[in-house]
This record gives sequence, C-alpha cells and structure tokens, in this order.
Amino acid sequence: MCAMQTVSIDSNDFGEIRREGYLYVDKTAWLHRLATAAGRKLFFLARPRRFGKSLMISTLKAMFEGRKELFKGLDIMKLKWDWKKKHPVIHLNMGMCAASDFKAFEQGLPNTMKAALAGAGVGYDDKQPPHINFGEAIDTLAAKGAPPVILIDEYDDPVAQALKNVDDAERVRDALAPIYRQMKDRSGKIRFLMVTGVSKFTKLSIFSALSSLVDISFDDDYASMLGYAENELDRCFSEHMEAHRKVMGLSAKAYRDKIKRLYNGYRFWRFRGENVYNPVSINLTMANRPPQFELYWAETGKASFLMNFLKRGDVLAVDIDEPGSVAKAELDVSDLRSLPAKGMLYQTGYLTIANYENGLFTLRVPDEEVRQDLAALMSGLVADKDVRWAASIGVTLCLAQWDKFFDGLAALYAGAVYGTTEGKVHELSYARCLKFLLQGQGFRVEQEVSHAGGRTDIVADHPCGTYIFELKVDKPPKVAMTQMQRRKYAAPYRAAGKPVWAVGLAFNGKTRQFKAGVAEAVKWKG
Repeated sequence: MCAMQTVSIDSNDFGEIRREGYLYVDKTAWLHRLATAAGRKLFFLARPRRFGKSLMISTLKAMFEGRKELFKGLDIMKLKWDWKKKHPVIHLNMGMCAASDFKAFEQGLPNTMKAALAGAGVGYDDKQPPHINFGEAIDTLAAKGAPPVILIDEYDDPVAQALKNVDDAERVRDALAPIYRQMKDRSGKIRFLMVTGVSKFTKLSIFSALSSLVDISFDDDYASMLGYAENELDRCFSEHMEAHRKVMGLSAKAYRDKIKRLYNGYRFWRFRGENVYNPVSINLTMANRPPQFELYWAETGKASFLMNFLKRGDVLAVDIDEPGSVAKAELDVSDLRSLPAKGMLYQTGYLTIANYENGLFTLRVPDEEVRQDLAALMSGLVADKDVRWAASIGVTLCLAQWDKFFDGLAALYAGAVYGTTEGKVHELSYARCLKFLLQGQGFRVEQEVSHAGGRTDIVADHPCGTYIFELKVDKPPKVAMTQMQRRKYAAPYRAAGKPVWAVGLAFNGKTRQFKAGVAEAVKWKG
C-alpha cells in the first residue's frame, strides 16, 4: 500500500523521484524480468508519448549502475539481482537531438552522442563522426570487463521531427543508420539493450542490423509494464482519489466510473492482459485535484510524428468510431512517403487494440479523453486554420444564428480536405467533415443513426439542443427537410426536454462546396 506521497508532474528521473520521496508506481518486477530474460537481451518497445518510457529507461539505468539505495522497499529487492555487479550505461536520448531539418540534426547529433558517452565515462573525439565514437565506446567499455548497457530513448524522434519534409526525414533516417550498425557485430559486447519510441520505422537500420532485437510492443507479458493497471490505481492512488472524489462531489462508484471512462482503455496485449490508464493523465489529476476532470494528455502537446503527418496525409477517411481491422504490418512504418493513417493514429496513442483475431488487430479509440482530443484535432484538419468561425460553432448553434452558421460552413468546405483517394465525394464524406468539427466543439455526435423512420445522416446533441442534419448532393436543401419531416426523424428526441432543430444541407457535387442550408425548429403537435 503506497502512502499518500506527493505526485511528481514534471520528473521522469527515477533517482530524483526516489530521493525526493515522490510517489512511484513500482514497475521493477517487470524490469527485472526483462533484464534477466534467458536468451534475450536486446529489446524494442513502442508506446505513445507521455506513457512512462523515459522513466522506465531511467529506472533501468539505476538498476544496472547498482544504485541499490534507490530501490529500498521496491519489488526488485525481493528478487535475485547482483547489486555489486555494475555496468557502464550509454544512455542515448534521441529526443534531445534537434531535427527540425537535416542541417539542425547534423549539428545536434554530435552533442547528443557526446553527452551519452560522457555519462558512461567515455571521452569523445571531435575529429571522428558520432557513429565511430559510439562503436569505439562499446569496444572500450567491454574491454574493461563490464559489457555496457545501451539505453536508446525516443529513437524515432529525429525522423518524426523532420517529417514535415520527407526528403529531410529520409536523410535523417539514413544518417542514423551508421550509429545503429555499430551494434551489429558487437552484440556479444553488450550486456543489455533497450530501444524505445512512439513508432516503428521498419526500414531504420536498427531493425535490419539487429536481427535478434525482440519487439515486446505487443507482448502479453509486458502489456502492463507501462501505464497504470486497476490494482495499481487502488494500491498507490486510493487516498488521492478519495480526496479528489470529495472535491468533485461524487459518490465512490460515480467517481471510479468517470475516471475509468475518461482515462482507461489502452490495450497492448493480444491474447491475455489488462488494459491500462494513461499515466500522465492520472498523475496530473491526482496532483491538481481539479473540480472537474481535465483533458490532461491532450494539453501535454501533440506528437511531432502525427502533426507532421497530418500536414500532408489523409486521415479523414478513417472513421474514428469504427476504425476497422488492420494487419500488424499496417501498424509499422516502412515507407516515409506513404504513411498508413491507421498506423499513425495507433502509434501516437489515438487508437488502441480492441481485439486480435486471425492475425488482425481491430482498433478503437482508447478512452473519452482521447476521443475528445482526436475530434478537436480532426476538426482542426477539416477547417482552414484561418477560419476562426470553427472555434465558435457551438455558440453559433446554441444561439440559432443560422446565417452565420451557414456562412461558416461555406468557408469550412471551401478549405476542407476530402482525401486524395476519393474521386467523387459522397454524402458520407461531407458528413464526416461536419462530424469532426462538431465533436471538436463538445457535441456528442452520431453518424448514420438508424431508427423506425429511416437513417439520419448526423445527430448532434448538446445541453442547449439536439440538431438533426440531413445532407444532400446536387439537390436543394428543401428535399432534405421534406425527407426529415415525412420520415419523422425528430420523433426519437421529443422527450429530451430541450429544443430540437432539423437542418438540411445541400452540396455541389462538382465543386465539392457547400451550396445552401435550411434550419427549422421542430414543433410538436399535441
């Protein structure tokens, strides 16, 4: 049972967390299993950003350096570990290497390598390129009788940073190859290797050079190694949750239901395992105890990988409510010029595993926090960045300012991206854009809603009202209104106790633009 310790919100340093007495969710049994795995010593692990990868690397570093005093009371102390046998550690943090373009990467890489080697007690020869320094450092340390431990954190970040220009990204990828090749013929001189990242660039030489590199990203045995499992929440955060529950004014059950819906749902297992909570969201919630749940993961920034991809990719074709199934190959990245949309959304944490069967992964959005952030992200992609109207759509609808709303739609669809794969844009494509925009403004949106009268294109619900949208291509909006009235699309929402609006939207199939709209408040008879 963890005491009610202070939750650190800005430190990924294991030593600092332990020295300062901050709360640490004990993951050392998993790390011990990794470090002592028979016949395995070279590992790769992909997880979304802010999911505890850097803290794991820091903990492994302290283990191999024999810093026993930091592990007092932790699970590893009950296991067999030789604290007297200390290994030099080369900690290569690629997230610290600037790579906004290839020139910046070239200038930053030597400093990143120099810092890593200095931490292992090895000098750096400025006359030699980084990869030669790296290889010689492994040789030097191994010759002293203690094979080095190599920890490479955020190995993919330089490529991800440069993705806004594919030529630069490929040059960065190629420049990293000589570094990772240094380990190809030196695996016998390495005690342990852990490589972490958000994505898996299968053409990066670390995967071709190290054929024995074990990818544990989908390994059931390590599915809960990062993130917080339900029992860890109970063991380490029970007092924090109780204090926050009182601030929220919720019953114990209501509180747990809400926190689970908002932050729990990441699955990294195929056959057996447990879903985990987003650790940064839990940490910030327990540290701040706000009077309402916040979207903390979204506020910690966006993965450069995804943001650079969105600038040139097509993700609007992905239905975030039903992403569908993919093969494992689609979750990896082989061609930087043809990035798989579902793979990008999975690797950056916006999609997770729902099921695994017959070699296929069924995907879904992990939790409500991610759903809201993804909707906002998609709406930003749909709307031109200069269309300020998009940010006030909720107010516009609630005030029934229909002229302003329709003018905004015209601007929205003038700059909308429908996807390079869509030759003819159909009603579902227009609806998808509107759905993302509404979700991004806090509306609960359902698409293709079936009921006794037929199937409604979009139903958007908000405390201020329910909005039923019917979209038509190359037909006037009155056709949509007549259809909604005749088939009684509004009937299921009569008992909601708030205004219900029927909205008909018309689009030009040739220009792909919004043409006209009509809105009427539904009036009930009897």
